Amino acid sequence: MKKFWVDARNWDKNIVTTALESGADAVFVPKGYSEKVKELGLIKTIAEDGDLKLGKQVIEVEINSKEDEEAAAKLAGKKAVIVKTSDWKIIPLENLIAQSDSIIAEVKDSKEAKLALETLETGVGGVLLNSKNFNEIIATGKLVKEESEKLELIKLKITKTEQLGSGDRVCVDTCTNMKVGQGMLVGDASDGMFLVHAECVKNPYVEQRPFRVNAGAVHAYVRVPGNKTKYLNDLKRGNDVLLVDKKGNTETAVLGRSKVERRPLMIVEAEAEGKTVSLVLQNAETIRLVKPSGEPISVIKLKKGDTVLGFVEEAGRHFGMKIKESIVEK
Repeated sequence: MKKFWVDARNWDKNIVTTALESGADAVFVPKGYSEKVKELGLIKTIAEDGDLKLGKQVIEVEINSKEDEEAAAKLAGKKAVIVKTSDWKIIPLENLIAQSDSIIAEVKDSKEAKLALETLETGVGGVLLNSKNFNEIIATGKLVKEESEKLELIKLKITKTEQLGSGDRVCVDTCTNMKVGQGMLVGDASDGMFLVHAECVKNPYVEQRPFRVNAGAVHAYVRVPGNKTKYLNDLKRGNDVLLVDKKGNTETAVLGRSKVERRPLMIVEAEAEGKTVSLVLQNAETIRLVKPSGEPISVIKLKKGDTVLGFVEEAGRHFGMKIKESIVEK
């Protein structure tokens, strides 16, 4: 997940408060100011005596030459490296991103942040915003936290639905209310997932739970921020989870609770791009996938030949991280 840091070394309590409210991961403060930050809220500090120690865990490098670029590249990976320059050019940033994902680009506004986050598609590991403009802090926070990952969803053609026995399924209860067309990517295998819709649809059976996705059986993979996956069974309160809409736009949400309960199950299988995608879900009217139009469809109404939205990729996963290796999941 991309990091959002705010420079508050010219101490201003209002900047720190705005950074907190905008979802900043850390604030850069002068030595001796960490306690003042903790009085305002729970957030990491960067300082000589901060949570992240300047000079030890975090290094600042100003890029004025090829030698500076090479020095920053050597440090990256071992430490978080903040890179800055008076004349920011795209090529040095591309070179650094190609060598490390721990580069933090110092930026003066959300426009520069967007450029840094999109360079070489993957972008920098995060940004340090150096601005006293509260609107820029808010805009940059939204940019980093809500628009840092865009996924290309595809159409999956349903090939099979089948009733199974009972088993343990997971309801993922987030701290965010979702809308129609929004849910989570979940699959039996890490290289193929369905977009499972949130419980925000009115129905005669149970109350709406727009914060919830009844995601699937405990063994299934769920997409989380940072181009990673987790087993549904491994999700814990406070984890970040990835919400995805019909257009592939993503949003990070905090997990408030994970409910594992024994329920009747069914399996849904589909095909796309030569892959078979499958998922074991609870067998119930209120469990829905998403049509290409964004309209939710109940899993018990699916028929062979129907199309729904999903996501496929080539690589396998090792401890949730994408790798190039021969992995077959059946």
